[in-house]
Amino acid sequence: MWLEILLALVLGFVIYWFVSKDKEETLPLEDGWWGPGVRPTAGEDESIRPFKVETSDEEINDLHQRIDKVRLTPPLEDSRFHYGFNSNYLKKVISYWRNEFDWRKQVESLNRYPHFKTKIEGLDIHFIHVKPPQLPSGQTPKPLLMVHGWPGSFYEFYKIIPFLTDPKNHGLSDEHVFEVICPSIPGYGFSEASSKKGFNSVATARIFYKLMLRLGFQQFYIQGGDWGALICTNMAQLVPSHVKGLHLNMAFILRNFYTLTLLLGWRFGRLFGYTKRDMELMYSLKKIFFNLVRESGYLHIQSTKPDTVEKFSTWTNPEFRDLEDGGLERKFSLDDLLTGVMLYWTTGTITSSQRFYKENMRLGNRHEGIKVHVPMGFAAFPCELIHVPEKWVKSKYPKLISYSYMPRGGHFAAFEEPELLAQDIHKFMGLLERQ
Repeated sequence: MWLEILLALVLGFVIYWFVSKDKEETLPLEDGWWGPGVRPTAGEDESIRPFKVETSDEEINDLHQRIDKVRLTPPLEDSRFHYGFNSNYLKKVISYWRNEFDWRKQVESLNRYPHFKTKIEGLDIHFIHVKPPQLPSGQTPKPLLMVHGWPGSFYEFYKIIPFLTDPKNHGLSDEHVFEVICPSIPGYGFSEASSKKGFNSVATARIFYKLMLRLGFQQFYIQGGDWGALICTNMAQLVPSHVKGLHLNMAFILRNFYTLTLLLGWRFGRLFGYTKRDMELMYSLKKIFFNLVRESGYLHIQSTKPDTVEKFSTWTNPEFRDLEDGGLERKFSLDDLLTGVMLYWTTGTITSSQRFYKENMRLGNRHEGIKVHVPMGFAAFPCELIHVPEKWVKSKYPKLISYSYMPRGGHFAAFEEPELLAQDIHKFMGLLERQ
């Protein structure tokens, strides 16, 4: 009797597994209110308002006074960037920030693309919306939402936008021309922070979906890395019929059989479908383990006590920690880096941006176990924090149609290698339209 029951249970599990494993489950769309106080009974103002980045003498003078009072601790001898930002090099950065960095000029640069704000779920949402300067005859632009992460901003996309909106004049084919929408995650930069606990990536995804509808796009494409990768994934899980294509340069693969193969992969990688390039990027395990321990301290802090506290060095290339200047100016200019810092400083949003970690590091996030059933493209940059093999990506995104090993680049792909990322987006779009 017990054997029959056991066999029936096993058979039932097998049948359930085969029936449900590719079930196209979606996240419930729901609704929210994240502004202060209770939700007003009157309908929300859905107007889209032009916005302009501004500064003042008072703001700049206040910053200069604070810089003048900075006190630095001398670094250990030969510590380079192994203990964090080397304070000897930091002196150079501070001197440049105080005496040469022109914030007014950078504000003018920020305003070269049109900025807007609109209220969604009680929050003032900031975004830039860049349309093509010209279109080939008979062609319409493809709406593309691009979402940043931490410690980034919409500014990360300034260099990639011309390759997408005006590709022919930037060395790429004009077969695909985009109009690009780059919002600021609530609590980052010019987007208002939530007044309520629990504001996570799913709530952000729903707000950005509502933003696209408000702009008149019933169907659109989305792209992201870092938090942007998770937010875009959640959008595809919430409203797959509205997402025509998803392109990522980072993927959160947590509930996955393949992650259990890491310990065996170094000997039996081919059996698990790992390519030679996967093996080069994934092993040795010892190196990966120590790199994760060394680079993830911020993650624990911000996932637990985010109201306390530099990633553009080692997240660009882990070997940069061996350099006295952290390799910062090998891929970025100080103007670009300090503009990113100023977007947090002038808006006072570093704390609210870090709270996003705590809100998303909760047990039992439903989206972790839901597959994404929209066409997907993935760009695997070699210096990303963790390499995600094609097999891993396809287990979460079964409609993966494009997987690229990128020749160079790290975590901040759009900021660091805009042309390479744009080329891969164009490649993905071509494969998608030929399906």
